Amino acid sequence: MKFTAYERSLQGTGASRRLRLADKVPGIVYGAGTPKMIELDHNALFFALKKEAFHSSILEMDLAGKTEKVLLRDFQMHAWKPIVMHIDFQRVDESTKLRKKVPLHFAGEENSPAVKTDHCLIGHVATEIEIECLASQLPEFVTIDLSNLVKGQSLHASDLKLPEGIKVVKHGTLNPVIVSVTLPKVETEEAAAAPVVVAPTDKKAKPKKDEKQNKK
Repeated sequence: MKFTAYERSLQGTGASRRLRLADKVPGIVYGAGTPKMIELDHNALFFALKKEAFHSSILEMDLAGKTEKVLLRDFQMHAWKPIVMHIDFQRVDESTKLRKKVPLHFAGEENSPAVKTDHCLIGHVATEIEIECLASQLPEFVTIDLSNLVKGQSLHASDLKLPEGIKVVKHGTLNPVIVSVTLPKVETEEAAAAPVVVAPTDKKAKPKKDEKQNKK
C-alpha cells in the first residue's frame, strides 16, 4: 500500500493542536537513519487504518519526493472521538528482522469432521498472532486450515504450520490456544417448557371434623 506524508518542522503540544485543527495528523518515522517528524492528511489516514493490510504489511511512504518502505508501529486515537491523534512508522528494508502481530484467517472449518459429523462449535480464541521474520517475508495475514479438526481438539500456537523463515514469537513457556472445538450446548428451553408430572398418592385425605364433633 502507498500513502503520502509531509515533513514538518514544528514540534510540541501547540503545534500538534494546530495540525489537528487543520485536519492533519502529527507523526514520526524512525529506524535506519535519522528520525523525521511528519504529518499526514487525517481523512486519508483514518480510512487507511480501517484496512487490514495497512496494519500488517510493508507500506510505501512518499515523503519529499522519495519513496521509503515503512511499517506501522503505533497510533493513538482520541478517547471518544473518531480522530487519529498521532502515528509512528519504522523504516525497513529486506534484511530487517522484525516482530509483528498479523491477523489470522480461518478456512475449511465447515468441512471438518468436528462440524460435519459431530456438529461441534468452532471457537476462534485468537484473531492475531505475533511472528518473527525478515521484512521481505512478512505476510499480510496467516491462513489457518481447519478442515481436519475433530471433536474435542484444540489448536495451540505451536501447532500452526507457517512458511519457512517465519516463526511464532514465544513468551516464556506460554502456548496459547488459537482454536477450540466444543460440543454444542444442550438446549434448555425444551426442558424448561416440559410439564411437571406429580406422582399420585394412595392416601386419602381425612375429612375435617366440624366444631360439633370436636365438642364433647
